[in-house]
This record gives sequence, structure tokens and C-alpha cells, in this order.
Amino acid sequence: MPESQSSALRLAEVRRRIAAAAEANGRKPEAVSLVAVSKTFEAPDIMPVIEAGQLLFGENRVQEAKRKWPALRERSPGITLHLIGPVQTNKAAEAVQLFDAIQSVDRPKLAHALAKEMEKQGRRPDLFIQVNTGAEPQKAGILPDEADQFIALCRDNLHLPIVGLMCIPPVDEDPVPHFKLLATIAARNGLAGLSMGMSGDFEAAIACGATHVRVGSAIFGSR
Repeated sequence: MPESQSSALRLAEVRRRIAAAAEANGRKPEAVSLVAVSKTFEAPDIMPVIEAGQLLFGENRVQEAKRKWPALRERSPGITLHLIGPVQTNKAAEAVQLFDAIQSVDRPKLAHALAKEMEKQGRRPDLFIQVNTGAEPQKAGILPDEADQFIALCRDNLHLPIVGLMCIPPVDEDPVPHFKLLATIAARNGLAGLSMGMSGDFEAAIACGATHVRVGSAIFGSR
């Protein structure tokens, strides 16, 4: 089977599973947005997925996205690009310029940098706050017990367009309690967006209310 065909078939299977998981939990399939994670893959790998109708993509690094996506977007209008990896404050200007959403807002210094750049550029990508639900010292994200205060800073003081929360559960733990914790924090702060769930656990995330699932290897294959 040609790789282009297999990626299109894998995309179709992921979409089928998303729809089934949504319906099994009394939700409409269109309530769940699939973010195809294209990090480390180049244009020849990405184009078959675009041609199969996928227009929402996620990248981990500003520099990699800057190199790949302007040409792809010129060829394929209508693409939406989310930054799902950590953002250095010195990349805030490029992130605001390039992405339609930034899912990894995780500290006051970055929030201030993004607010400054949005005002300067007149561009306001959607923002998700990343919550470190497992309180892992090596992982980015605001701690759960600091999340309410940080949301208030971003939304009320800096007037940032916060649309939801994002998390990456610890790899060696059941993700469901982490998904439920994220949903609880979002609900009490009036945030509708929940970016949670990846290739191995997106169906569980959908059962917990995910509005965005970030799926890479189940579509593109192993890196």
C-alpha cells in the first residue's frame, strides 16, 4: 500500500473512531475537532492528509512550522494551524504571526509577551492554557492549584483570548483522572475548550468532554 494511501486511510479510521466515541457518550461528532499533529513530518507526508480533507494541524516548534507551513498554506487555503508545544518568550512574536491558536500558554512571562505581541500585530490567535495535571517537574504547564489565578490573570488583566485548557497526562498513569481534572478546572472558569487526548487515549478523552484531540502517529505513522 502506498504511504500516501495509508495515511489517508488512517485518517479516515481516526475520524470514524472519533465519531463513534462521541456518539457513545451522547455527543455530536462535530463537537470534537481533530488536530493532526504533523511535527517532524515534511510536506510530502502532509499533503496526502490535506488532500483527504484534513485542514487542522498541530506543530510543536515555531521554527519547524515557520519552515514548512507558509508554502503548504499557499497551496491549500483554509488550513488552521495550532502550536501545541512549549513556547519560548523570544518566539512569541513569530508564534502570534504564524499560528491560529496557541495551546501551550503556561506561565505569566509568556502571557505578558503574547499580550504585547497581539497588541503590536493586531492579531489575536485563540489561546489554551496548559495545565500540568500530574505536577511533573520536567513538564510544562501551570500547576492545577494555580490554574484559577493564572486564568484570571490572562483573561481579566491581560484580556487575552483564552478559549480553553490543554493537558498532557503522565505517560505511566491512567489518563482519565487527568482529563476529568482538566474538565473540572475548565467548567468552574467558564471555559468551553478542552484539548486533551492523543493517539493512544483520545477516545477516553472524548468520553471526558474533549473538544480537541491531538493525533499524530495514528494518522502519519511512527516517526
